[in-house]
Amino acid sequence: MNSIIRMDEDVHREGMSSGFFDLYHRDSFKQPARETWIAGWKVEYMAIATPETAHQTPILIVGGAFQNFNSYKYCVEQLFQCGPVILIDLPSMGANQQITNRDSGVSAATLELPDLARILVQWLEQVQLSKISVMGMSLGSVIASCFADLRPDMVERLVLMGVMQKTRKSWRMILEESLKLMQEDRMSEFGQAVILYLVNHAKLDQTRMSPTAKRLFFQQMSEFNATERLRYQINCERLLRLTDVPVPTCETLVAAGQFDSFTLPYENANFALQCPNMQFALIANADHVPQLQRRKETMRLFEAFLSGRSIHQLDGILPMTRDQMQMMERRGEIRIQVNPSKTKLTHRLHDHSINVQIVDLSFFGVFFRLEQLTDLNAVNDAPRDLALHLHDDEGGFQIECLIFEAEASGVRAIFKHGSFTLADRLLRYVERQKQCQQHFAAVV
Repeated sequence: MNSIIRMDEDVHREGMSSGFFDLYHRDSFKQPARETWIAGWKVEYMAIATPETAHQTPILIVGGAFQNFNSYKYCVEQLFQCGPVILIDLPSMGANQQITNRDSGVSAATLELPDLARILVQWLEQVQLSKISVMGMSLGSVIASCFADLRPDMVERLVLMGVMQKTRKSWRMILEESLKLMQEDRMSEFGQAVILYLVNHAKLDQTRMSPTAKRLFFQQMSEFNATERLRYQINCERLLRLTDVPVPTCETLVAAGQFDSFTLPYENANFALQCPNMQFALIANADHVPQLQRRKETMRLFEAFLSGRSIHQLDGILPMTRDQMQMMERRGEIRIQVNPSKTKLTHRLHDHSINVQIVDLSFFGVFFRLEQLTDLNAVNDAPRDLALHLHDDEGGFQIECLIFEAEASGVRAIFKHGSFTLADRLLRYVERQKQCQQHFAAVV
C-alpha cells in the first residue's frame, strides 16, 4: 500500500508528510484542497492520516452534490481508527467548481456518473493506490457503486447510504420540479423544497434535526450563485438520465435512515438484496441525512463495518436479515382516510375545477378518485398544475400536486413541498384527521 508517511520531528511539527498522505492536525481542514488534472478534468482531494493507523487500507469518501470537505470533519476524525482518509470531489461535485474541461472546453454536463467513476479509477492509478475502502452517500453512492463495478479488485470494503437500484417516476418528478423552481429564479421556494424533500418534515420530532442546521442548509441552497445553479442542474440531470446502478460484489454495507423519505428504506434494502456480500442496517430516528442527525451512531456503524467488526448490538442501529428486508413496508408513512373526503382540484393557471373523492393521504401524497371519468384527460394534461383543496376546523387551504399515475381506477400524486409554512399546515391537518379517526374508533 502506497501510504508511506515520514515520521520524524519535522513532520509532527509541520503536520506534513513526504509521501501521499499528510499527517492530520487541527488546521488540516483550513488548508486548500490538493489538485490533480486528468485529461482536462480537475480532481480535488484531501489525503490525511494519523501515525497509529497510517499503515492500514485507506478509506476514500466520494463527495456528494454540494458538501464541502469541512462538512466531513467529524466523520474523518472517527474514521482514523480504521485507516488513512481521502476526501475527493470530482468535476462539478462537492466543492469542485469545474463546469468545463480545461483543455477541450467540453461541459461537465457531458460526464455521466459512470464517467466520473472512470475518472476516479484513473486518479487512483495515477497516485498509485491499489487497494481502498470506499464510502458513498446519496449521489456519491452511485459513483461509488460504479467504481466498485469497474474495479472490484481495488475495493476492500464498500459503504453505501441513500442508494436505489432504479429511480421511481415520482422521485424524478421531484427533481424536475426543483429544477423548474431554480430556473424560474424562485430561490426561496427552491431552498425550502430541497430541504422538505431531503429532510422528513413529518418526523422532525424523532429525528430532532437542529434548527441551526436546517437554517444553514436553507441559506446555502437559496443563495446559489450562477455556477452553483449550473452544477445543481448538471447533477440533477445526471440522476434523471440514470437507468440502473451496478451491483457491487465486494463486502458491502448498505445503510439508510429509518425515516428516509427521499431514498426510501425499502429502496435501499432492495438494492442491498441484489448484493452477494452485503450487510444492511437502518439508522434509527434519522432520515436522508443521518450524518447530521445521528452522527455518533452513523459513524460507529461505518467504523465497525470498515474494521471488520460486527454491526450488531450498536446503539441506534437496526441491522436486518434478508427475510426482514424482503418484508419491509414500501411506504414510509401511513396513509389515512379523511373527512370530508369529497373535495376538488383547481388549475393554477386556468379557472377550472375537478371534483374528486380522497381515498387516503399522508404528508407526502394522496390517492383519490375522479367523480367524473371525463375529467381524466384534463388530469393527465396537467400533472404539475393542479392543487388539491383541503378543509378542517382550522379552515381551508390548498396544496399543489405532482401527479405520477392517473387511471380510471384512481389518481396517485405526491404533494409539492416548497413552503415551510404550508408544510406545517399540512402536518396539522393530518394530525387532526388522525385524532378524529381515533376518537371515532373509540366511540364505535
